[in-house]
Amino acid sequence: MNEIIQKGHSGLAYLALLALLIAVINAFIGMNSKRNFEPKDRRISLFGLIFSHIQLLFGLILYFVSPLGLDSFGQMSNSELRLTSLEHPLINIIAIALITIGWSKHKKATTDTDKFKKIAIFYAIGLLLILSRIPWKLWF
Repeated sequence: MNEIIQKGHSGLAYLALLALLIAVINAFIGMNSKRNFEPKDRRISLFGLIFSHIQLLFGLILYFVSPLGLDSFGQMSNSELRLTSLEHPLINIIAIALITIGWSKHKKATTDTDKFKKIAIFYAIGLLLILSRIPWKLWF
């Protein structure tokens, strides 16, 4: 079961990262071109939010069934175990919280430029945090 969840978590990561990257690029383009925030822009941002939340669910399940997750917690001298048991989950939870905050703030923004700006800033920070804590050695 651990292997199936890990493959799902790794495979879905490509979709989540792609959706977030597209959302960030779309938001920066929309913000700089001063165009209207249209339903397609909302959908693009929503897909980034949805895929990141699904990825979080897979990650939380994997954390509790994988020997690299909760079972390795406390082994801080080993940098690889520290990454998978503490840094990766903690930073990614923070990143997804920021993405969620960006989604909520964009709904309250009154101008189209502000909507794009909220998505661009919060999603970009979230994406950078996620990219900083991916266990690249395990992924490839």
